[in-house]
Amino acid sequence: MEMLKAERLNKFYGSLLVTDNISLELAKGARHAVIGPNGAGKTTLFNLLTGEVKTDSGRVLIDGRDVSKKSPNQRAKAGLGRSFQKNNLFMELTALENLTTACAVSVELGRVFWRPFDSVSEIKEAAESIAEQVDLLSVLDIPVHHLSYGHQRQLEVGLALATQPKVLMLDEPTSGMSPEETTIMLNLISALPSSLTILIIEHDMDVVFGVTDRITVLDYGSVLVEGTLDEVRSSDIVRQRYLGDASS
Repeated sequence: MEMLKAERLNKFYGSLLVTDNISLELAKGARHAVIGPNGAGKTTLFNLLTGEVKTDSGRVLIDGRDVSKKSPNQRAKAGLGRSFQKNNLFMELTALENLTTACAVSVELGRVFWRPFDSVSEIKEAAESIAEQVDLLSVLDIPVHHLSYGHQRQLEVGLALATQPKVLMLDEPTSGMSPEETTIMLNLISALPSSLTILIIEHDMDVVFGVTDRITVLDYGSVLVEGTLDEVRSSDIVRQRYLGDASS
C-alpha cells in the first residue's frame, strides 16, 4: 500500500489550470523529488496535498486513508508533516522552546499550571531527540533570531519531524543556503529513518540526485516525466529543459 497517494489532482484559479491531473504514488520509505521551473505547479501541489488549498477534483490518501476532505490539521494528525520554503518559526523563542512547543502540540498537551513545555521531562526529551536528528544540540538555548540561516532551516525540518509524520514534505529545504549549509542539510535528510517517506521540492539538482530515488518533473501544471534518477537523467526533454547537456 502507498504511504502517500494523489489521484488526478486538478486546481483552477479562474480559467487558469494550475495542476492538471497530477498523480503521485509513494511507498513507505520512498525518497521522491518534484522538480520543474517556477510556475510549474510544485508548491500548489504541496498545498493540495496538505489541504492548505482545496482541490477542484481528485483525491489524496495517506497510508490508505482518504483525507481529501480533511483540514490541514487533520492531515497532519493522519501523518503528513511539512516544512515550508520560508521559515515558519517562533523567532523570539529558543530552538529548544520551538521544538518543545511543537512536540507538545503534536501530543495535544497544553501548558500545565503555567509551566513551560520544556519543564515536562518527556516533552523535553522528545525535543532533544529531534534536535539531535537535525544537528541542533549545540544551539538549543539560543533564540531563533540569533541562529544562522542554516540552523533556522534545520529547525524548520525539526518542527516537521515533531509531528511524528509518516510522510515528510520538504519545500525547498536548501533554498538560500551556502554550499556548506547545503551539505549539512543533505547529510541531515540522508540520515533520516529509512521508514520515513519523504517528498521534496528542490531546485538544487545535486541535492535531488543525492537524497532521492525517484523524480516527478512538472511542466505547466502537468507531469512531464516521472521515473528513477537514471530515467529522468537520460530523458532528452528533461535534459534539454532543465539539466543541460552536462548532465547527460
